[in-house]
Amino acid sequence: MPPENQQPPQAQPPAAAIGNNPAQPPAPGQAAPSPTSQKPQPQNTTQNSLLISEIRDSMVIMSDGSFRAVVACKSINFDLMSSREREGVEFSYQNFLNALYFPVQIFIRSQRVDIGPYLDRLATIRRSQDNMLLNVLMDDYINFIDILSQEANIMDKSFFIVIPYYPTGELSNVVEQSKGIFGKILKPKQTVATRIDQATYQKAKEEIKNRVDSVTSGLFQIGVKSVELSTKELGELYYNVYNPDTAVREPLGDFERVDRRDGKYHVKWSEPGRPMVKV
Repeated sequence: MPPENQQPPQAQPPAAAIGNNPAQPPAPGQAAPSPTSQKPQPQNTTQNSLLISEIRDSMVIMSDGSFRAVVACKSINFDLMSSREREGVEFSYQNFLNALYFPVQIFIRSQRVDIGPYLDRLATIRRSQDNMLLNVLMDDYINFIDILSQEANIMDKSFFIVIPYYPTGELSNVVEQSKGIFGKILKPKQTVATRIDQATYQKAKEEIKNRVDSVTSGLFQIGVKSVELSTKELGELYYNVYNPDTAVREPLGDFERVDRRDGKYHVKWSEPGRPMVKV
């Protein structure tokens, strides 16, 4: 048995816990840490994984300060062309790619078509008909389209070209994104407002315009009609992309309530998958 004047040994905390134990007294000259001084850990939410900060002036402002413009393209029927026409299209496409001095992304989107409005319009036309034979034929056609839409998914393909602009340089940002893309998605982050000075924003608008003109003119040489998406159309596109099922049942409403400053639309990205209109 130990002597009476000898204290029993106390268990020492592990090395990793030293300095983090709330029961440990503070060092001399150091204030005691308050319970509310600890920063809350960011939650891994859907909004934190979104890389979009704002949509303005027909441009998408990303969280890292870069810009994007989206050009919608109309498809051409390549299979119905003659061999000479195909060679011309292929040669023009090669020249288009070789003339680009910036990276682009070709985005092909397949979306399920909502056949409900089409059936409603047919029913309205059918009620306005006085011919009994036409009414019977339209009833058969409406039933056929309704059954066909239930048994098969009627899809529609859309084609887009995404044009980026990095104010700090093209190559460095492309390499940085390729290295840390999984870390940015998996690692939770705090939502921080992107700050861009006026000079950088004006330069980005001019450069985006030049790049869009270069892409549209190159596509015109191929025979592909294209147009740059406006602020409203960009909001609808991203809403449909992030909400593929909800967009069919609940289409995005009109933009009459969107804040219009200087005659231009301004849409602020706030909720996960939904643009917030500022009134």
